[in-house]
Amino acid sequence: MTVADRLLDAGPEQQTAVVGHAPSRARDPDVQGVVERDGVRLAYEVFGEGHRPTVLLMPTWAIVPSRFWKAQVGYLARHYRVVVFDGRGSGRSDRPVGARAYADVEYARDAVAVLDATGTDRAVFVSLSCGASWSVHVAAHHPDRVLGLFAISPSCGFPIPHHPRDRAPWADRLETQAGWAMYNRHFWLEGDYAAFLEFFFGQMYSEPHSSKQIEDAIAWGHETTPETLVDTTAGRLGCDGAVMEPLEPLCRRVRCPVTVVHGTDDRVRNSTVGERLAELTGGSLVLLEGAGHGPPARDPVRVNHLIAAFVDRLCPRTARTTWVRAARRRRRALYLSSPIGLGHALRDVAIAGELRARHPDLEIDWLAQHPVSRVLAEKGERVHPASAWLANESGHIEHESGEHDLHAFQAIRGMDEILVNNFMAFADVVRDGDYDLVVGDEAWDVDYFLHENPELKRFPFAWMTDFVGWLPMPEGGRREVELTADYNAEMIEQRARYRQVRDRSIFVGNAEDIVGDDFGPGLPSIREWTTANFDFAGYVTGFDPAALRGTEELRRGLGVGADEKLCLVTVGGSGVGSSLLHRVLDAVPPARRLMPELRFVVVTGPRIDPASLPRRAGVRVLGYLPDLYHHLAACDVAVVQGGLTTCMELTALRKPFLYVPLRRHFEQNFHVRKRLDRYEAGRCLAYHQAADADVLAGAIVAEVAHDVAYRPVETDGAVRAADLLAELL
Repeated sequence: MTVADRLLDAGPEQQTAVVGHAPSRARDPDVQGVVERDGVRLAYEVFGEGHRPTVLLMPTWAIVPSRFWKAQVGYLARHYRVVVFDGRGSGRSDRPVGARAYADVEYARDAVAVLDATGTDRAVFVSLSCGASWSVHVAAHHPDRVLGLFAISPSCGFPIPHHPRDRAPWADRLETQAGWAMYNRHFWLEGDYAAFLEFFFGQMYSEPHSSKQIEDAIAWGHETTPETLVDTTAGRLGCDGAVMEPLEPLCRRVRCPVTVVHGTDDRVRNSTVGERLAELTGGSLVLLEGAGHGPPARDPVRVNHLIAAFVDRLCPRTARTTWVRAARRRRRALYLSSPIGLGHALRDVAIAGELRARHPDLEIDWLAQHPVSRVLAEKGERVHPASAWLANESGHIEHESGEHDLHAFQAIRGMDEILVNNFMAFADVVRDGDYDLVVGDEAWDVDYFLHENPELKRFPFAWMTDFVGWLPMPEGGRREVELTADYNAEMIEQRARYRQVRDRSIFVGNAEDIVGDDFGPGLPSIREWTTANFDFAGYVTGFDPAALRGTEELRRGLGVGADEKLCLVTVGGSGVGSSLLHRVLDAVPPARRLMPELRFVVVTGPRIDPASLPRRAGVRVLGYLPDLYHHLAACDVAVVQGGLTTCMELTALRKPFLYVPLRRHFEQNFHVRKRLDRYEAGRCLAYHQAADADVLAGAIVAEVAHDVAYRPVETDGAVRAADLLAELL
């Protein structure tokens, strides 16, 4: 039972501080609670504390819960106090029976009850769709509780014949069941409810490349029932005994400031509804050209900025700032290093060092999170204080993983609200930072949302990556082929339309390292497109293998004798590799029977507790090592995951190694393996093969005697990358 479930069982008007962690959320609520009104329990959450203005994110319709606002909560809660609640009929709130329970006035009274339960005197009401009508009710009947109304894609009951669904009466039994005829009580109850959800949310998100938003909404739609949806719709329309109070007279009674935002491609309620609401309330109107019915999810950056601007007009923030004349400013760069693994940090520190050599006056700020921030701090780099605003990407990745299993593509898709949150933090930093250069090493959020909002780009921007192209795993079938192709197509379209967003696209490697696949059916070759759109720096190791000294001393410090062999086992900077460590430890006894002189050092990294591993004779367990490559240089053989950095470090050091790619991890199984095959480096072992301790032990022992003949790894990658970046300063 979740914390929220326990709260729902606890009775009315109760709340508690939240304990625990929801890894996939950008921000956990500070308080969760339940308030009961007329026998209906309403679940709410509060984000943020203090005397800041409160933003109430209203329910939309029972077809989705308050999680719909996930792309807004993280950002808004950094600046304001935010309250959300699941409307009756949705989420964790009760589902009363009958249309009368879902009249507009009931939702309005629920909103007031939530304000009372959360100790909120007044709030800025932010709504989408049906929530606009409920907000108007509160503003008209309780004007002292509403600071302002911000209505997105309002779906109000104005007498405006404007929409195809109005030609298919909701309450009548219809002959056809196509298109908007599915928006019908009889179809929901007797027909194909799942088909309706697919149709409706396909209409709601009319913008291309909206697969994730549609997928989320369909899943939420299945959390309620057709019967509840019928009751909520009948209540709103004044059917089945429900009383519908005309909205236009209420709109004329609204005295607080109003802003209406409406997409011009809204296929659920077109923009004439928004125009009418703005006219009746004397409010402002913002039209989003080409946007559909769900801008908070599909255009979250623009919507977040519009909400913040509205709240700040109502409740101006006091601020103290300093402006430095351009002639007196030092050169400044903002560097973003991906937190998924530690390899990015090591190469980025090396590149930053070379960049400073070309521009000694350069100041570099790092926007980074654990475990990368730990590496940077130990290297003496300055981590920007705003890094504390970033939501944990590594934690999400670990939450999405199974036993040596990570569906990397789907894990990234599921990180959407975290990526929005982190981009909003970035946008705040660069707005106030006057940076001469921004470098994003696989900062997917920054690259994507800058292309979606190119007007926010006010600085030279360099994008770095060591792979290009989302690739489907075979077991994903046709659906995954379509999804990865759609993501790739969107990226290709963004780059074709807004080439000015990236001033440099740098591939960390060589053209020969790129896979030979296409981006998808009907799309270009990944290698040809990347070659035409990227500069190539060669691989960046971050160290010179020829300059390493003291490995014998390090071996002695690890307790390895001159006549013994050392096997180093490491799984990178995340906690995903715990299963592999256990399997290797199971293989230690048979391996040492085959080769008694073999010793093992297991490096857990920063996110796995060394004490969580079983003890084995001949094994030494270490935690996080800031310069792991020194230990790699000291070993005779290694067992690692399929991550690029450690595998390429071993290749550069010319060490025999086994690598075990994470299952369903497209990058490790395709992109990294392609590169290692080109260098003729390492031996790939499938995880199911490693399940047999004797097989794994035999493979380790066989690799000890392997005479490597790898292609040499370039040592000037950091220099070449810095040369490309230095031209932008």
